[in-house]
Amino acid sequence: MNFYQDIRVLEDPEFSEAMLMAALFAKLHRALGAYGEGDIGVSFPQAAKTLGYTIRLHGSQQALSAIAATPWLKGLRDYTQCSDILAVPEKVAYRTVSRVQVKSSAERLRRRSVKKGWLTEEQARLQILDVNEQRTSLPFVVLKSLSTGQMFHLFIRLGELQTQPTAGKFSSYGLSATATVPWF
Repeated sequence: MNFYQDIRVLEDPEFSEAMLMAALFAKLHRALGAYGEGDIGVSFPQAAKTLGYTIRLHGSQQALSAIAATPWLKGLRDYTQCSDILAVPEKVAYRTVSRVQVKSSAERLRRRSVKKGWLTEEQARLQILDVNEQRTSLPFVVLKSLSTGQMFHLFIRLGELQTQPTAGKFSSYGLSATATVPWF
């Protein structure tokens, strides 16, 4: 994780920055899935209530160059600005950037439990109560599932700052609950 590249979504009069960020992250997810090495992590340096409008890729110079050499940004080049691949500054902190899955809709959980055959409709109504719904204020990106076509919120949690890096593999979203990325 000695190198990084920032990809910034540019303002556009026709598309919101959030819409462009979602399209950028979806394309990145497909590129990382096809690349399949698990050695590129992502962070969102402006993350607060939202993820901001910059995705920072972290990895070795070789891994970042390999992804950059693919046409994964095709169709978004006019809406994004990419930095060069740069060395990570010397004094940085580290943190995990991970996905959080929130079971937010009791009704959806009931329908799924019945459809999968885990529960009858009556059991689902009695066992899955509305009070079990979870809410979160974590920042997210809205994506479309390639397998089901459903839209979903991918919630992102920034872990606690750490002084030492932790090695590990990253998912096809560039996220990990254990591996850290440089934070600066």
